Amino acid sequence: MVTTKPEFDFVFRIKKERYLVMSYLNNQLGYRDALLDTRSIIKKGDYIVLDPDGLVKNVVPGYENCDVTILGSPAMGATFADYLVHVHEGGKNTGIGGEGIESFLYVVDGELSVKNDDQSAELTKGGYIYSPASNNITFEAKGEATLYVYRRRYEPVAGHSAHTVVEWMSYEGMENCYVQDFLPSAHDIGFDMNMHILKFHIGASHGYIETHVQQHGMYFLSGKSMYRLGDDWVPLQKGDYCFMDAYVPQACYAVGDEGREEELVYIYSKDCNRDVAL
Repeated sequence: MVTTKPEFDFVFRIKKERYLVMSYLNNQLGYRDALLDTRSIIKKGDYIVLDPDGLVKNVVPGYENCDVTILGSPAMGATFADYLVHVHEGGKNTGIGGEGIESFLYVVDGELSVKNDDQSAELTKGGYIYSPASNNITFEAKGEATLYVYRRRYEPVAGHSAHTVVEWMSYEGMENCYVQDFLPSAHDIGFDMNMHILKFHIGASHGYIETHVQQHGMYFLSGKSMYRLGDDWVPLQKGDYCFMDAYVPQACYAVGDEGREEELVYIYSKDCNRDVAL
């Protein structure tokens, strides 16, 4: 006598496999002990906060043996795209950017080999590469790594090109707040964006609430904060992602107990050096 498993079992296994392939950034499956809740806030045209709990891992062409989470995108109103990429051992990408798309890759943790048409490098935690729109970035990891990746369509200005500069300086004269500029956009209009890291000691803050036409995409690397977004004060912490649209009032305080909590550190992008398109 020949027996077969019911057809519904085959369908269930297919759905389960797809579910596991997509999965979630928090790697948790099954039910929670508590009621479902989230700190994510979606206010399109104003700001968006993404709590890492509940974000999905996407399958994106070009990424091999990588878990890719799409953070910022035009779907939320951004003029750019941000990604959080968890690279498994041997993971790689066959090309990020190029064909009019500028790209930036920052190593949150781990080590990997990167290259574009101009140069190659071995990057470790804190390392980065910016690639102009004329070429792209490829990478291959030596072990596990976590990356923050940015892509944007470049707005060219004739006679200018891009290159990489890194330096630390005090932020607007405040000795408990520091900014790291990755690109020389302050004095080179060949760049239409910049990537920065802001670091606040506990208790430090912005000097004023900013309101400007530029958009931001921010990924929090460490610490905790109370962030003014539009009309709201929102708690943000390590692992959170935030998108700010144009003209959103913004500023933050780094919060926690001195000596017991991490400093507040986040990486963020800003478009710049271009007139308003009419």
